[in-house]
Amino acid sequence: MVFGLGVDIIEIDRIRQSIEKFGDRFLDKIFTGKEIEYCKSKADQYQHFAARFAAKEAVSKSLSDLWNENFGWKNIEIINNEKGKPVAVLNGDLSRITSEILDIHISISHSRDYACCVAITQQKPCQA
Repeated sequence: MVFGLGVDIIEIDRIRQSIEKFGDRFLDKIFTGKEIEYCKSKADQYQHFAARFAAKEAVSKSLSDLWNENFGWKNIEIINNEKGKPVAVLNGDLSRITSEILDIHISISHSRDYACCVAITQQKPCQA
């Protein structure tokens, strides 16, 4: 059963401008070390930062019934699994609340100017 749905789209240039203006302060507020390392290793780092930003937004929207002021950007980490598929990993209290009951599915896409993500949060089947 679907628990939540979230979608986000962002202009890649907006993320580029934030990184150029605020530098590490912006990156460290929004992204985990793994995310920063991954994005900086790419030819177009801004496209990858924007895609991960959109994914974090989409996941937070899909969790809106649980989201509160105790959670932040770093509670959602977007990494690639062994096949290269992006996955959302929840950290801290957010993980403790959701890990037993929810699965998160994401799909990220980007073009030259935009990055977007759709996130579906699904209740795990009851274990009998």
